[in-house]
Amino acid sequence: MAKYRKQDALDYHSSGRPGKIEVVPTKPYSSQKDLSLAYSPGVADPCMAIYEDESNVYKYTAKGNLVGVITNGTAVLGLGDIGPAASKPVMEGKGLLFKIFADIDVFDIEVDANDVELFIATVKAIAPTFGGINLEDIKAPQAFEIERRLKEELDIPVMHDDQHGTAIISSAALLNALELAEKKIDEVIITVVGAGAAAFSCTNLYVALGAKRENVYMYDSKGLLSKDRDDLDQYKSSYAVQERHVELKDVMKFTDVFIGLSKGGIVSKEMIKSMPKNPIVFALANPEPEISYTEATSVRKDIIMATGRSDNPNQVNNVLGFPFIFRGALDVRAKTINEEMKLAAVYAIANLAKEAVPEEVNEAYGEKNISFGKEQIIPKPLDSRLITAVSPAVAKAAMDSGVARIQIKDWDAYDVELKRRLGLDNKLLNVLTEKAIKNPKKVVFAEADNYKILKAAYLAEEEGYAIPILLGRKQKILELIEEIGIEFENATIIDPKEEEMYGSCEAYGKIFFEKRKRKGFTLFESIKIMRERNYFGAMMVESGDADALISGATRNYKDVIRPALQAVGKQSGVDKVAGMHIMATKRGPLFLADTTVNFDPTAEEIAEITNMVARKVRRLNVQPRIALITYSNFGSSEGKDALKMKAAVKIIEEKYPNLIVDGEIQANFALNSELRSEKFGFSTLANKNVNTLIFPNLSSSNIAYKLLQEMGDDIEAIGPILMGLKKSIHVLQLGSTVREITNMVKVAVLDAQTK
Repeated sequence: MAKYRKQDALDYHSSGRPGKIEVVPTKPYSSQKDLSLAYSPGVADPCMAIYEDESNVYKYTAKGNLVGVITNGTAVLGLGDIGPAASKPVMEGKGLLFKIFADIDVFDIEVDANDVELFIATVKAIAPTFGGINLEDIKAPQAFEIERRLKEELDIPVMHDDQHGTAIISSAALLNALELAEKKIDEVIITVVGAGAAAFSCTNLYVALGAKRENVYMYDSKGLLSKDRDDLDQYKSSYAVQERHVELKDVMKFTDVFIGLSKGGIVSKEMIKSMPKNPIVFALANPEPEISYTEATSVRKDIIMATGRSDNPNQVNNVLGFPFIFRGALDVRAKTINEEMKLAAVYAIANLAKEAVPEEVNEAYGEKNISFGKEQIIPKPLDSRLITAVSPAVAKAAMDSGVARIQIKDWDAYDVELKRRLGLDNKLLNVLTEKAIKNPKKVVFAEADNYKILKAAYLAEEEGYAIPILLGRKQKILELIEEIGIEFENATIIDPKEEEMYGSCEAYGKIFFEKRKRKGFTLFESIKIMRERNYFGAMMVESGDADALISGATRNYKDVIRPALQAVGKQSGVDKVAGMHIMATKRGPLFLADTTVNFDPTAEEIAEITNMVARKVRRLNVQPRIALITYSNFGSSEGKDALKMKAAVKIIEEKYPNLIVDGEIQANFALNSELRSEKFGFSTLANKNVNTLIFPNLSSSNIAYKLLQEMGDDIEAIGPILMGLKKSIHVLQLGSTVREITNMVKVAVLDAQTK
């Protein structure tokens, strides 16, 4: 799991707008007419339409895509009963996950009501607001009664995710683990440690899948649930066995499946050794499992294991389930989430783990061939296919079981809708991060005595995707480290101007001189210029002492690009370097070029730039669909830029026939596939969603990306990504934020991995 400091977490939640979610208008509001439609008097008409037919509330309001995440804060994460106010950051976090994984809007509701009846009455009173309710972090056994009553008395989906989320994901994992272990669910002995809400929901679902209730041994904090105990409530009594108290170490000797939902460190290596052949161990306590993955696998090579941790194979993570279960339930306006829907989710998740994993998932986790087996019994959380596997299965189960109010008839269209909801923005950034972490590189930070650069370098090391080399005034860097309150583990601090670095400057200078001796540099000048950080850092990369260089946050672009070109040079066969920006948008990534280098490229140069961009886009697991942008649509206007882009298309078609490209075309037609298909059905890009824009000159491209960056609240710019250099050197924008810098470091690491 990623390391962090307490202050990092506090800063994350408090910086900028406090919290993690906000309400965003979805209708125009700029004119007086807009406002009169949004509120008075226009709002009266949808109000009356709903009054006359209450089902119209789904047509005229956001109810159909709105889930209430509701808690009283009595069982928060591993924190216990901390109350409603202290639970709010967790509920906001749950809302964030709903949104980014399934495009579901959330209001988090923290209720000051420990009394079961008061809590139920409160939720019932506000239920008309929502299309579904996700109960969260409510202690057992009150949670059982609250969920049961609300499901009976409300006509919208209600689910306590702490119970059913873990149950659904672990059930999917169990089915696949049993298949690999060649065991039958109705024959295995299951031992469950922990007797809270999640434990009962998990065990009940295992029984629904075919496990025998009499084959279950469940332990609470006082020991085995047995019929001779007089302290068991109705839920615990349902799993009480005839045997008197038997210690866990003795039960483990005949246990086929161990389910841990309690606390860390309660299972020993000896217990694992004693289990029958092909043991299945789900140690799900967080953050420390009942036994660590390393300990368990060190004593049993035949073990099939899952934990709740992201740094082990087979992470049982509720995010594999709840966003997609609610998505499917909402999309058919289900009256409830019933057993059929939960089982449908189980089988959908289990089956997805057996399917061939797309290359982008392999690359996201730095693997060559993730496939079904002991280390892949459930899908990875970043598998974008989850929404199109689980949500339709849940929706269909709701329809088949009679709890759906509407019917989906075109499943192909529904699949397209789900993919459109998902977008690729967060997935792209996740891919960048995961790929970088799997193969970290030595990155030179040439402005490390700048606060933002130093903070970005620290985050890169903390998250594990870079080994920082910090260039700058050493004393200033050390002062900043103390001021920020951070601590590097593997970073190297270098000040090229210090006397002790003369030997390195001389060595790099001599190599540089051999490159530039016929291009205006003397040996003396070559050694002297190594005192400048960008030259020193570039030569570190060129000499193999570093893998990548990041600079430019405090310096002009030319002050970084010139040393890069002189020290490293261009890739073989490349005449022009170029810059590309990625605009991560809700509709997916948009790639723009050339945004930083070439003032007025020729048609031939534009063709070369287009090919470089296409190669870079493919490396990010995206199929480039390219439009050459100008003010003309396929010969509608004359002029230098229009003719140039038209000529560039012909060159591209001849030199790079495999590219999907067309132009010249105006930006609005390039980005609007319906408009483009209507007017220019003959185009190669007809019926295709364009994701890559090539501009005729630096002015137009630079203006375009900066306008998008400033005007789009949901757009994040990544770049500039420098293309065409022999090695990984990237130039930041002046005034880059820490997040922008860290994104560029990931890009630089990925670039270094390929170069």
